[in-house]
Amino acid sequence: MQVTGYEKLFFMEGESSHMESPVKTLQDAALLIGAVLLPMLTGAIGSFATATNVSGWYQTIQRPWFTPPGWLFGPAWTTLYILMGISLFLIIKEGWERREVKVACGIFFVQLFFNGIWSFLFFGIPSPFLGLICIIILWCLILWMIVCFYRISRVAAYLNIPYICWVSFATLLNASIYLLNP
Repeated sequence: MQVTGYEKLFFMEGESSHMESPVKTLQDAALLIGAVLLPMLTGAIGSFATATNVSGWYQTIQRPWFTPPGWLFGPAWTTLYILMGISLFLIIKEGWERREVKVACGIFFVQLFFNGIWSFLFFGIPSPFLGLICIIILWCLILWMIVCFYRISRVAAYLNIPYICWVSFATLLNASIYLLNP
């Protein structure tokens, strides 16, 4: 069913292009909830390292003028984690038996690991240098994940565009903090 005429931008041949929910069963609902909770849990674990030093060490270092207010990070990451989880769900729904789905999910889990350890490196140690190395690797993994997702589900790939944009900004912020605090 064509709604806007732009469906070819968002949906691939054979991919559902009508406004039908991908959640059709209780099992689908459980999978969606699990897929969303996974990145949320990663963020919660990472927040332990952040919480211990954000009011201590982080307040004593020089930060660039474009550093956003602290209250922005929680809502931003929560939104991104939800989008990441939905995108993972959409990829898995395309068929776990497919090799490209397994590869894409593997890349998702590796980038999620780097997402989680960044907080421990940057805030926990604290080391802006190690954080910078980690976030550059994370950025590359996110890009690779988006490319792999795009080959399976354009919608799943597009859901991660805000994520790579935010991590691009976070990389600039991390690099600036590293350079300002030799």
